[in-house]
Amino acid sequence: MTNEAHSGVTPYESELSKRVQVEQMFDRIAPRYDLLNRVLSLGIDQYWRRVLIDSLSSFPHEQILDLATGTGDVAIAAARKLRPEKVVATDIAAKMLDIGRVKAIYKEVADRIDFELGDAQNLVYADNTFDAITVAFGVRNFEETIIGLKECFRVLKPEGRIAILEFSQPQKFPFKNLYQFYFKHILPLIGKITSQDDKAYRYLFNSVQTFPQGEEFLKVLREAGFRSTSQRKLTLGICTLYSAGK
Repeated sequence: MTNEAHSGVTPYESELSKRVQVEQMFDRIAPRYDLLNRVLSLGIDQYWRRVLIDSLSSFPHEQILDLATGTGDVAIAAARKLRPEKVVATDIAAKMLDIGRVKAIYKEVADRIDFELGDAQNLVYADNTFDAITVAFGVRNFEETIIGLKECFRVLKPEGRIAILEFSQPQKFPFKNLYQFYFKHILPLIGKITSQDDKAYRYLFNSVQTFPQGEEFLKVLREAGFRSTSQRKLTLGICTLYSAGK
């Protein structure tokens, strides 16, 4: 599946840009976003985020940019475990950021995290600013994947690292079939009942189906300028950790 095809997947049937639709979607589901993550993934998403953060522990990480931070789970966990000088946590959805700020205060890391409204495709930061960049389940939501990744490359310091978590599709029978059924039918139903926005979770299924996976996504990373690309499949291939250097 091409990057162009993936970029055309949007949450709603609307003439608005994908960026605006994604912003509206996350603002709508923000109050129940954390609960839904735990329920829909059976809590496994917390393990995936720990793997993401651990992958950066042996590399410089004094200045971290967490893109598509949502309610700040990765930013908060990174601040607590990696203890960087600063984490900049950005997202396009203001209501998600508001929840993240409250969580950071509760977790006693608010002094090390700056929550900022921002678009991954038009970052306001200078070239070579960050030691590390993290993106958990956010690259699928970029309006143009390659543009967002090139921006990541630009603001990353030489020798810096990017670590990306994204959903992927298991390949082995029968788990592949069970996963597809759950993702296509059960997940949107639970999302509709709890968040009142079933389209948000149908978008999740559709965006995962069209997102470049495995070696195909590593090629996109290399096209954006990254080197030393690698992938690590997690939980029977439900999720993949992609890593690369500048």
